[in-house]
Amino acid sequence: MPHPVDVHVGKRIRHRRWLVGMTQQQLAEHVGIKFQQIQKYETGANRVSASRLWDIADALGVEVSFFFEGLAPEGSTGGDAENMPADLLGDKEALDLVRSYYAIPENQRRRLFDLARVLSDVA
Repeated sequence: MPHPVDVHVGKRIRHRRWLVGMTQQQLAEHVGIKFQQIQKYETGANRVSASRLWDIADALGVEVSFFFEGLAPEGSTGGDAENMPADLLGDKEALDLVRSYYAIPENQRRRLFDLARVLSDVA
């Protein structure tokens, strides 16, 4: 059984890779390993060593701490009071939505954000 922290770190690697539009092969080439190893990291099947995580963070343009963000303390559900899933970016559709959102020009993006807040009744 993979350790929950390894699974979390793997998901964060996959999410960041999707967000920047990088394939497993491209990430593997940046890090100097085979893409199959990236697959194993992303599923939590293999643990990522500290030095390899450092290289992956560099290739994906984030700090190493990024991979541990959102890690729920033991015994916690990880969700918040608004019934948001603990792993919101685990859904490819959500990542595509975020990527598309940031591709919108800033003034239009702000108007879309305001509209979404009104429609969702979140103040």
